[in-house]
Amino acid sequence: MDRRTFVRQAVSGLGLAIIPSSTLRAAGAPVALPPTVLAPLGRLPVPVPVPATPGPAAQLDKLPFARLLDRARAAMDTHGRAFQLRDRVALADFNAASREHRFHIVDLISGQTSSYLVAHGRGSDPSHSGFLQSFSNQPNSLATSEGTYRTGAIYYGKHGVSMRLDGLDYSNNNAEARAIVVHGADYVSESHVSSWGKAGRSEGCFAVAPHLISQVIGLLGPGRMIYAGKV
Repeated sequence: MDRRTFVRQAVSGLGLAIIPSSTLRAAGAPVALPPTVLAPLGRLPVPVPVPATPGPAAQLDKLPFARLLDRARAAMDTHGRAFQLRDRVALADFNAASREHRFHIVDLISGQTSSYLVAHGRGSDPSHSGFLQSFSNQPNSLATSEGTYRTGAIYYGKHGVSMRLDGLDYSNNNAEARAIVVHGADYVSESHVSSWGKAGRSEGCFAVAPHLISQVIGLLGPGRMIYAGKV
């Protein structure tokens, strides 16, 4: 019998075996053993600590957009009842230029991310610099609004398959009235960026490459969060 089996059987005699060891490790819960168990354990060699393998949370904290993700997590707690699905979140990181893959869909369970080009509104970048200059929630501003969005119904419109959005913050609560949605557009394709050095501009919508819109909508679906902002 190896040491690990011996320890597990010793602990199970106290009824602790009903809690899987993997659960205890995941929770980081300290287990206080009575003297009757500590006595035989004390005669065993002191185990060598094994470095913990970084989990998904540790991996996400190292991402370049980790601070924006922190804001999104805080927003999810603030609007907790609005989101039935909390496994995945999308981040529109408008610190980055439009030529960069700045729309990140993050799996909060596995730690995996998928990143895409995304447009910002013409009103947020009047000179078409390729960088978002300002946000606006005003009707007819043609600008991008910052804040927390909930993904809604999927439909087929003038841009093809699209997804409606509901703005949950004061900074974006006109999203539905402004028809701010997720849709595909040729001006956000890789070929457009390659030719012009930047993506085109939307009227405030989250426009992505048309050949990727089905993938983006498939990963998000209704009931998840999109968080847009600059840190």
